[in-house]
Amino acid sequence: MTSAHVPAWEQERRAIVVNAIGVGLATAAYGISFGAFAVSGGLSVLQAQILSVVMFTGGSQFALVGVIAAGGAMSSAVATASLLGLRNAFYGLSMSPVLSVTGARRAVAAQLTIDESTAMAVGRSGPGETLRAERLAFWATGLSVFVLWNLATLAGSLGAGLIGDPRTYGLDAAIGAGLLALVWPRLVDRRSVGVAVVSAVVALALTPVLQPGVPVLLTSVVAVVAGVSAVRDRASRGLT
Repeated sequence: MTSAHVPAWEQERRAIVVNAIGVGLATAAYGISFGAFAVSGGLSVLQAQILSVVMFTGGSQFALVGVIAAGGAMSSAVATASLLGLRNAFYGLSMSPVLSVTGARRAVAAQLTIDESTAMAVGRSGPGETLRAERLAFWATGLSVFVLWNLATLAGSLGAGLIGDPRTYGLDAAIGAGLLALVWPRLVDRRSVGVAVVSAVVALALTPVLQPGVPVLLTSVVAVVAGVSAVRDRASRGLT
């Protein structure tokens, strides 16, 4: 029930901000793992921090560091990270009409367009929700995650020397866990599950014979084939 002394929008605004801070805090734990793993994998504290400020997409950052730490070529590391980061471009297409920003604010919005900010905004797009609620959810979450992720990266990278071998605390599993967290919500039907399973089999089969990072890139072929197959199936049934 809405309080007589607190307008409905004020209550909603507070709830959005509290949720955004909660998402940022949860992501910060992940950021500590990244900072520690990045430095342990051969990056300097400054390099780890630049990745978090400029790249600012957890899955891609872990992929980049993971390939480098495993001895893979820089080209493979960059290509793998870029492939994972493509999803943010699609997020941007869906968020652009909602945010309706130009100039410097558009550049900032592009930097803050990540899984969490997009999900929070989309979560406010149902019946009865207002456009300003969607926008606030996006900006509050994006800024919260950006600030706390970077602080956590710094803490993790500075503390890497004190932590020692990340494998002792299971931090080496953070890369796989992070990528699984990105994929899992998208396994919503038999086709997507099939693509994931086949991709995993291909990656496992190629890992012993190819450089780190290359097997992940080659699994994109599975997704392309599945996508083309889906389009043809729809066309054959007369769907658009």
